[in-house]
Amino acid sequence: MSDLYDALRPFIDLADSETEDAPAPAKPLQLAVVGRPNVGKSTLVNRLIGKERLLTSAEAGTTRDAIAVEWQWKGRPVRLVDTAGLRKRPKVEGKLEKLSVNDTLRAIRFAEAVVLVLDAEVMLERQDLTIARLVEEEGRALIIAANKWDLVEDKPKALEKLRDRLQISLPQMQGLAVVTLSARTGRGIDKLLPTVFAAQEAWNRHIPTPVLNRWLEVAQARHPPPLVNGRRLKIRYMTQANTRPPTFALFASRPSELPDSYRSYLVNLMREEFDLPGVPIRMMLRGGKNPYADKE
Repeated sequence: MSDLYDALRPFIDLADSETEDAPAPAKPLQLAVVGRPNVGKSTLVNRLIGKERLLTSAEAGTTRDAIAVEWQWKGRPVRLVDTAGLRKRPKVEGKLEKLSVNDTLRAIRFAEAVVLVLDAEVMLERQDLTIARLVEEEGRALIIAANKWDLVEDKPKALEKLRDRLQISLPQMQGLAVVTLSARTGRGIDKLLPTVFAAQEAWNRHIPTPVLNRWLEVAQARHPPPLVNGRRLKIRYMTQANTRPPTFALFASRPSELPDSYRSYLVNLMREEFDLPGVPIRMMLRGGKNPYADKE
C-alpha cells in the first residue's frame, strides 16, 4: 500500500495545484417563479431570458411541470424554475394537477429566492397570501412581482393598497420587496433581478456575535422584557446559529414565558438595524447561562 501511495502522490499533487489555479465556477442562484394560474409566470420568464422558451397561453393551466431554465444575468448564473399555478386546495382536480402542485412545492423547497407573481388587476387574493406564507414557512427569500401593471389605472393608489395589505396580512415579512412590472411589454423588468439578488444577499447575511449582543443591550434598554410574577425576564445572550434564512438563538431566563409580542419586537427591530427587509427570520429561545461566558 505504501508503494501504491508513492506512485499516486504526484498525480494528487498535480490535481491539487490545478484546482487551486482554476477558480471554482459560481454556483447558480436557484430562483423559483410561483403564483396562481394565469398571472403571467411563463411570460415573465420568457421576457427575462429574452427567448420564447416556455409555452404561454391565455388559458389557465398551460404550464403543468416545473421547468428549469439555465441562464445568466450580468455574468451571474441563475437557474430559473417556472412552476405550475397553485390553486386553492379544494379546486385541485385530477392526478396530473396534484403532481403539478407537488412539483411546484418541491421547487419552492429547493429554491434560494422565490418570486411570487401577482395579477395587478386583482392583487393579493387569499391564495396569493397562502403561497406567500408557504414560502415564508420554508424559509426562502421572497419578492413580490405585481405583473400586468400597465393595465392598472390608478397606480399610486393600487401600490399603497398592496403595501397596506402586505403589512396587515404578512406581519412576519415586514419590508417585503415589491416590483411592479409588465411581462408583456417588458416595462419594469430591469428592476426585478437586482431586487432578487439583494434579497438573496440578505438571506445569506451573517452578523457577528459581538455586534448582535451590543444591539441586544440597546434593544432591551429601549423596551425591557415584561415582568412575570413580579420578576423581570432577561435575555442574557444572543448569537446567530445559521443563515439561509438568518436564524438566531437567544439565551434567556425562563424562555418559555417570553411573550411572542416581545419576540416580534426584536425581529422587527433587527430588520431595521441589520437591513433584513422581507427576509424570514428564525428566533429560537434557550434557557441557561451564556454558553460562551467561561471561554477565552
